[in-house]
Amino acid sequence: MALDGKVAIITGASTGIGAGIAAVMAREGASVVIDYVGNGTEQAQQVVDGITSAGGKAIAVQADITNQADVQKLIGEAVSTYGKLDIFVNNAGIEHKVPFLETSLDLWNKVITVNLTGPFICTLAAAQQMVKQGNGGRIINISSVHEDLPMPTNSPYCASKGGLRMFMRTICLELAPHKITVNNIGPGAVDTSMDADLKANKPLYDELLSEIPLGRMGQPEEVGKLAAYLASDDAAYITGSTYFIDGGLMRYAKSL
Repeated sequence: MALDGKVAIITGASTGIGAGIAAVMAREGASVVIDYVGNGTEQAQQVVDGITSAGGKAIAVQADITNQADVQKLIGEAVSTYGKLDIFVNNAGIEHKVPFLETSLDLWNKVITVNLTGPFICTLAAAQQMVKQGNGGRIINISSVHEDLPMPTNSPYCASKGGLRMFMRTICLELAPHKITVNNIGPGAVDTSMDADLKANKPLYDELLSEIPLGRMGQPEEVGKLAAYLASDDAAYITGSTYFIDGGLMRYAKSL
């Protein structure tokens, strides 16, 4: 298995893409730590139960990624349980679609804090642990096609993902001497519970699919498989790039 003996933390892993990543990494042999926040205890435990019932190793830890003490606790739990930290996946994120002229400073700050400051806090703590261990490591950020592709009514989200791109490109250079790689994954439309309302609106859903050359939404475990590859020893020479997984969305100019 590609991740046999590795230890991975995935933030925001109680649902959606994070849960898909955790399931695939566990299947590939990693011991995984499911980070969740707020009232997601039951959902996080369901992810853990699904992994352990299939013979994998997993624990759930409640931690707010925007709180440094929580993040230190999260990493401490991983190390105390499994002995080390090899892989950190910054997956947790939020978005709120609002026209720019109606965007409040509070909304801007909330999205930037979770989507950009959170990964900074987590990556700093994870990288410090990896440097201390001396065996290298993998940092993987779950970004979005919108780190590069504009999306009207979503300016805080797009700005946060664009910032995550330059954050990744910059720190990969500083962490390379420590054999820590840093990469982004940029999903397009992925079939999660967050999109239930969209799928229920057939005209809107059909319009979305018309803009995806492969004609379908992606699945969380497809993102997980890409993350597992980037976390593996096979990807040891890969750092400083974003890998889009979007069914061709980024390459399609419908109006042309």
